[in-house]
Amino acid sequence: MHIDVTFPGGQAVDAHLLGHTIHTDQPVKHGGSGEQPAPFDLFLASIATCMGIYALQFCQLRKIDTDGLSLAMETERDPESKHIHLIRVELRLPAGFPPRYLLAVERALDQCAVKRHMINPPDFQLQAEVGPSRKQEGSFLSADAESSVGFEPKVSR
Repeated sequence: MHIDVTFPGGQAVDAHLLGHTIHTDQPVKHGGSGEQPAPFDLFLASIATCMGIYALQFCQLRKIDTDGLSLAMETERDPESKHIHLIRVELRLPAGFPPRYLLAVERALDQCAVKRHMINPPDFQLQAEVGPSRKQEGSFLSADAESSVGFEPKVSR
């Protein structure tokens, strides 16, 4: 997947992918307008919505009424590192949900692709360049080493 990122002003950062634009901004306390969610908030929302689609599809495939189906997610941060150390998800099933499917729907949510990528994260290659966008040439990864600024692409975890 290819994602282009633009900077419309202030602390706003937009992602353009698959014909959509996702607007982000920093909270006011971090110098933004607070008019859009922060990038990290979208990351967390991607976990919750991914699990939500697994729950929805589980019910739809079994023709279980989804009226009343909902999901809530809460996070806890480690006070020292400030990193999230616990993600708690509560799936609220509709009235009449067959009890025999309780464990199966939990297993379905556990297959969330975002969660699975967190458990087995990809490697990252980072590269900075000075000059025109490489978009017209296909991909920034095809750039020659002479146009790199200050470092070779590194793989880090």
